[in-house]
Order: sequence, then C-alpha cells, then structure tokens
Amino acid sequence: MNKTTLARTTAMVGYFGIWILLPLWYAWLAPSDHFPPGMAIAFLLTPMVFPLPGIIRGTPYTYVWSAYISLLYFAHGIGETYSEPEQRLYGSLEILFSLMWFCGAIFYARFYHRQDAS
Repeated sequence: MNKTTLARTTAMVGYFGIWILLPLWYAWLAPSDHFPPGMAIAFLLTPMVFPLPGIIRGTPYTYVWSAYISLLYFAHGIGETYSEPEQRLYGSLEILFSLMWFCGAIFYARFYHRQDAS
C-alpha cells in the first residue's frame, strides 16, 4: 500500500467512523436529555453531507476543505469529553476519528499531488 492510498484510507476511516459513531451515540448509546435524538443527529451530520461525493470519488480538493469540517467534530469531541464524564469514551472516539480524518485528508492531498508531479 503506497502513501497516497494509506492517507486516503485513514481519512475515510475517520470520516465514516464519525458517520457511524454519532447516530449510535445520540440515538442508542447515550441519548441526550435536552434534544430529541433525530434533531441532534441531523444537526451533527449535516456538515458531513457536503464533502461526501468528493470523499467517495477521491477528489484531493474535497479532502483538503473537508479537513476544516473535521475540526468541528474535534471541538465537539473535546467539549463532550470534558463536560460529560459518563460519555468520555464516545467523545474520545470522536476526537480520534476527527484526527484521523484531518491528518489523512491533508496527507492524501499532499501525496496525491506529489504523485502527479513525478
């Protein structure tokens, strides 16, 4: 597996990990007392819909700007980890997945363009 493929795989695992984690977290594992589960899930997953076609196609430009979206989930995971001790595991997983998405996306674009140059 070359660097480009590894970086893309890392980004996709992080991206789709958040897609799976958030609905499980808010609908089944630890539903919120303040918001209906559907509203929480819709609010949290809406930003992830926009880069989905480019992520699936492997468009480097989409990976780069989607890295900024991953920072929203990083901040959300940090907030949940420190404000809700009983949900620390889920917040930590969100932090891990968002970092995988961020680093994988940035390195994918970098390695993709270096691969084209050579």
